[in-house]
Amino acid sequence: MNFHIRQAIHSDIPPLKVLIDSSVRALQAQDYSPAQMESALKTVYGVDSQLIEDGTYFVAEVVKDEAPRMSGQSGPLIVGCGGWSKRKTLYGGDHWTGRHDELLDLRHDAARIRAFFVHPNWARRGIGSMLLQACEEAAKTAGFTRLEMGATLTGVPFYRAKGYIASEPLEVPLANGESLPIVRMTKEA
Repeated sequence: MNFHIRQAIHSDIPPLKVLIDSSVRALQAQDYSPAQMESALKTVYGVDSQLIEDGTYFVAEVVKDEAPRMSGQSGPLIVGCGGWSKRKTLYGGDHWTGRHDELLDLRHDAARIRAFFVHPNWARRGIGSMLLQACEEAAKTAGFTRLEMGATLTGVPFYRAKGYIASEPLEVPLANGESLPIVRMTKEA
């Protein structure tokens, strides 16, 4: 199967929303309760259009003739997404109230690895690895020497295998009064 990585564009947002919902509900079910997942989808997870505007969000596509159709997509199918950021926000989509869009100081700050999701039908095929490599290389090219993320519990083993080190547990407050445990992870670029 041939996958292609490209920068996301604004017209990708509708299929990305479908992909993120599917990914969270299927792949995070062992680590989070249904209430946590649904609240996180409404308040934390989602597309961060600032990443698209900055040119730092990527999608993985597969030619539709090589793949079964997913809801809401025509042309090449978007089967994964992920990005990096030169801004202070560590996690959260457009509707997240804890955003900090100020630019990082690449001399002192770590680039943020952000918003990785793979459609459950395409998990464990190297898509996340390809996206992560593209993001790490782009952040390094931009001059960052360190990387940082807020990893979901589901993602921690993947990122650990890619050389990231857990630095502290975090609790993200959700609108339903619960919290979403994640882990701050870091890596030298």
